[in-house]
Amino acid sequence: MQSNLYVSNLGYGIDRETLKSHFSSCGDVLSSEVITDRNTGQSRGFGFVEMGTAAQAKAAIDYLNDQSLGGRVISVSLANTRK
Repeated sequence: MQSNLYVSNLGYGIDRETLKSHFSSCGDVLSSEVITDRNTGQSRGFGFVEMGTAAQAKAAIDYLNDQSLGGRVISVSLANTRK
């Protein structure tokens, strides 16, 4: 199992530090990224989090999927790998 997660339905006020802080309750966060619009810089409502281990990624899915972050219920799943 991989340790990269896809996080969707993020509020527009959520930044990478907030995302990292939220996921750190499940283990080591190696990186976090909120995807933004190139022209406006506004969040596109999704991002990625890389956890330290596959077990921590599973814990994040189990505990944080369908939970509230910034007033919105987020979805957490394994990220698709790039080909």
